[in-house]
Amino acid sequence: MTRTLRAADGALRLDGVSVRLGDHEALRGVTLEVEAGEFVVVTGPNGAGKSTLLEVAAGVRSPTRGRRSATGPIAFVPQRAAVPPGLPLTARDVVTVGTWRRLGAFRRRDRRARAAVAAAMERTAVSALQRLPFATLSGGQQQRVLLAHGLAGEAGVLLVDEPTTALDAASVRRIRAVLREEADRGAVVLCVTHDATLIADADREVALRDGMRLSASR
Repeated sequence: MTRTLRAADGALRLDGVSVRLGDHEALRGVTLEVEAGEFVVVTGPNGAGKSTLLEVAAGVRSPTRGRRSATGPIAFVPQRAAVPPGLPLTARDVVTVGTWRRLGAFRRRDRRARAAVAAAMERTAVSALQRLPFATLSGGQQQRVLLAHGLAGEAGVLLVDEPTTALDAASVRRIRAVLREEADRGAVVLCVTHDATLIADADREVALRDGMRLSASR
């Protein structure tokens, strides 16, 4: 079982964030604040700027204007695998890398890291895949392994991009439960999705269109 986070362990704020990609303004003056223990979904049509917003929140893309601030370890789970296909990593290797944020690369074999990896793989139902090459897994299996990677570091801020796109109904139910559990233990959970069930589970929905925030519900 994961430990309970202190309320101060995770917080996220975007203040007037704009991002220009070439001639296209992907985000325009977006302000968003998510507190510890909140599960917030970001919705909108394709091209609305949802994934760009997550990248800024994760710190992997700098805003052209505005500010981003975050506290607590951050885990970013992209929609597609960022693992080079020729790299001979097993599913367990990919999840283990997720512990390095907290424990460091040279402690990846200690008891705490092993326990965190085992727990994350069990929660996402990928324990049976741990010895298989990551590159040989199906799209849905890779998605669950990548989420386990994000969970393994017990992050205070969990950012997830379309986590249920390639999953069957049973896997979707499991992922819904995991994201809710993460918020309930005190993490910030920010999830881009088109999935109506995830939207219903969330504490708030933030809608984007053409790079602008339109509304927030609940």
